[in-house]
Amino acid sequence: MQVKKILTYVLVAFVVFYLFTRPAQAAAAVNGVFDGIVNGANQLATFFSAVLT
Repeated sequence: MQVKKILTYVLVAFVVFYLFTRPAQAAAAVNGVFDGIVNGANQLATFFSAVLT
């Protein structure tokens, strides 16, 4: 349990550091993640549309 807590703090510290040192790259990374999620949702919608028709 202690290791998991420490790793969580390290991860949060890294994210905060990344946001403050490279905000443009951090924003691009977040946009990439959201684009991937939207693309995946669109693919699932296409699949279910094809299955149900």
